[in-house]
Amino acid sequence: MAVIHRTTLVPTKGELLTSWLPSRPWYRGDGGAPQLSVAGGFRLDDPEGEVGMEFMVATDAATATTYFVPLTYRGAPLEGADHALVGTLEHGVLGKRWVYDGCHDPVLTAQLVALIEGRARAQAQSISDTPDEDVTRSFTGPAPALFTEVTDGTESTDLTTPQGLVLRLHRVLRPGPEQPLPEGATGHVAGSWTQPDGSRARAVYAVLYGARQ
Repeated sequence: MAVIHRTTLVPTKGELLTSWLPSRPWYRGDGGAPQLSVAGGFRLDDPEGEVGMEFMVATDAATATTYFVPLTYRGAPLEGADHALVGTLEHGVLGKRWVYDGCHDPVLTAQLVALIEGRARAQAQSISDTPDEDVTRSFTGPAPALFTEVTDGTESTDLTTPQGLVLRLHRVLRPGPEQPLPEGATGHVAGSWTQPDGSRARAVYAVLYGARQ
């Protein structure tokens, strides 16, 4: 289980995302800096214990938009992933960490598939060794083995296998029912977050399709 350290981060995650989000095609701002706050999320454990994985739900008060932002934290650069680097930060315990858009990190994508299949459990975002029972999933198969293409759209990011399986991460979150899933869906992950007024909202974070949609 991952250990959550209570320590300083320089810059903070929010500061990194404030600089990075406007460069994304799914960002809803009009050129101004986002006003971000963490509204929810969960973590997954790396079986090797090397890579930190956080699935952050962040709300931008400037546009009243909520984003789903998977991130990985590494102790060294990920080879061939300079295009996916969100930035670097100094962790008060672990030292320098390289922060990546998790959709481009094979450790995160493999564990997200494991979560969908039921082989991994979501962990609480801010508490060590605590499963997050709020995160739900389903799976009917088949399982993707290797994603070779990552495509950002205006609403989502698609991870595609050579066989045509698609894992779609909803970057812009809109509250809605978890079921029924879209036609062609063979698995999903869903969860909830806290809205600015204090109420709870729920949505599907990611959907696995048996063929390109």
